[in-house]
Amino acid sequence: MNLKKPVRVRFAPSPTGRFHIGGARTALYNYLLAQQTGGQFILRIEDTDRKRFDPSAEQELASSLRWLGLDWDEGPDKGGPYGPYRQSERADIYLKYINILLEKGLAYYCFCSPERLARVRHQQQKLKKPPRYDDHCRDLSPIDAKERVNAGESYVVRFKTPKQGKTTAVDLLRGPITVDNSTLDDYILLKSNGLPVYHLAAMVDDHLMKITHVLRGSEWLPTFPLHVLIYQAFGWEQPTWVHLSVFLNPSGKGKLSKRFAIDPKSGARSVYVLDLKQTGYLPEAVNNWIALMGWSYDDHTEIFSMDELIEKFSLEKLNPSPAAVNYSKLDHFDGIYIRSLQLDDLTHRILPFFKSAGLPVDETTLSRITPLIQERIRTLEDAVEIAGFFFNETVEPDPEQLIGKNMTAADSAQAARQASEVIASLPGFENDAVEKSLRNLADEMKIKAGQLFGVLRIAITGQRVSPPLIESMQIIGKDEVLHRIEQAVAILNRQI
Repeated sequence: MNLKKPVRVRFAPSPTGRFHIGGARTALYNYLLAQQTGGQFILRIEDTDRKRFDPSAEQELASSLRWLGLDWDEGPDKGGPYGPYRQSERADIYLKYINILLEKGLAYYCFCSPERLARVRHQQQKLKKPPRYDDHCRDLSPIDAKERVNAGESYVVRFKTPKQGKTTAVDLLRGPITVDNSTLDDYILLKSNGLPVYHLAAMVDDHLMKITHVLRGSEWLPTFPLHVLIYQAFGWEQPTWVHLSVFLNPSGKGKLSKRFAIDPKSGARSVYVLDLKQTGYLPEAVNNWIALMGWSYDDHTEIFSMDELIEKFSLEKLNPSPAAVNYSKLDHFDGIYIRSLQLDDLTHRILPFFKSAGLPVDETTLSRITPLIQERIRTLEDAVEIAGFFFNETVEPDPEQLIGKNMTAADSAQAARQASEVIASLPGFENDAVEKSLRNLADEMKIKAGQLFGVLRIAITGQRVSPPLIESMQIIGKDEVLHRIEQAVAILNRQI
């Protein structure tokens, strides 16, 4: 499908919980389509479910979208020609369209109590019938029903679903979906608190906001025919409907949990966007990752910048099949993007992680460290783990690790002591001179350079894996290096 006309698309989340990667992918696809066609990307907050409403959720989703670079053209904070963009502020609009359906005889007042509905459902379950409304109020006289409403009786408004014939709903990815109308329920459109349910509010909003393409989760497929019937009831032209694939757990079994995706191979990972940010993933990598869970350009291209995604994204290459979430692939992408960053950009990005860890970091020193770790880190947070020792006031090596390979504690203490003497005697502290002197020392002591450097690495960094040792020593400084070796010798002496 080659879209030449500017589209109007919307991302319409419900602020009922934390913002996860499923919502992020829906937003991304909508954003890409708008950018590609020169259209508009609208953010609409569907907050009519007041029982589950979470006041912090809207802020989190806005922060998540901005971190991903998915800014919107119209929305609650920006306004626009079709506002308000928060459904709780549009109650009067929905009531107008409810009344139109009531006047047309396409909706009706229902006065059934929750207790009666529970009894009906219980009876249907006993008879092994599908649970649905039993049409008790469907044929009430409109005049009598209005009198009961005016008398203050509690009610909801239900859609008067046709009982005969079939309804065909067309999904771009799945083609025509035809159902017998007799299998459909008379769904509630307006709740007893005067607020509409999604089925009415979203359809009204999409029409009034001139939405041309609805990209949304496949969880709406079961009620998709109802949405088509609502459009038909008002005589409106339907948008292009696209129901995206579901995410599966990393194992490929079961729908992805909104809490955590737990898999023995990949471990437990959060599915929430801001958690990925706090763990040190780059937004570029997250966008690339989620874009490929449901869409592909070809069978071999994996890396896409945002500009490339905008250029190459297409609806016809969306895949309706469920997609297993692969966190190893996210790690892979993140490593690629980290290695592609300019050094000053990477320094700027990892700086907050050192500060969050409580380390007395300064950007000048960190800029010297960045080239040493860029090839070694998978996420920004990894930088603290691999390079935090630069800023630690004290390093506390594991006594067992201080003992070199095929060496005793006494051998290791002697090697460290003599290395300290060699370093102290050097007139300068240049890389080549330090490395040459230490290699000569290893030869004199008849041990391998790797054994000596292994002892010194633990003494100076406190860890088996670190950036290149000699370059790290340069950044730490001669005096501090000698101090750390002296402490290591003391630890080793206690083991002799």
